[in-house]
Amino acid sequence: MKNGTKRKKGFFSISAVSKMFSVHQQTVRLYEKEGLITPKRTEGNTRMFTEEDIEKLEEVIHLTHELGINLAGVQMILKLQKSIKKLQKQMNDSLEQVQDDLKNEVDLSKNIIANKASELIKIKKRSNIPLVMESQLDPNENADESGDIIEIDTWTVDYDE
Repeated sequence: MKNGTKRKKGFFSISAVSKMFSVHQQTVRLYEKEGLITPKRTEGNTRMFTEEDIEKLEEVIHLTHELGINLAGVQMILKLQKSIKKLQKQMNDSLEQVQDDLKNEVDLSKNIIANKASELIKIKKRSNIPLVMESQLDPNENADESGDIIEIDTWTVDYDE
């Protein structure tokens, strides 16, 4: 196949499709009438089934012939499947947006932390005051009224010289 050329998708006649699934052409026409499949039409109004139409017809035949589901049930199943796909896409889009937002927040937080650390280093160099993390201090100093230790991960200036 040459670059830039696409393989033509196959189209199948109703007789080929009915033979493919061992069903009567009238059954295929009924499924179309019920809106379960929608084959393309030629200028002469001949039904032409795409590969996607055939996959959908295969599902309809499976539901009706093998599982014994009536056409109203098949319509409901197909409608629910379509709704589920739509909801899955919406959820995936939302998750992608949340992940992007979270990544942006993390990047922003890292930049803020880097800037504040740089500022603290400059202050330390100018004043020669040692810097310690509060979580490195005596745990009893970081306890609440019940005696539970409160985690504090902020920078403070130690003025004890």
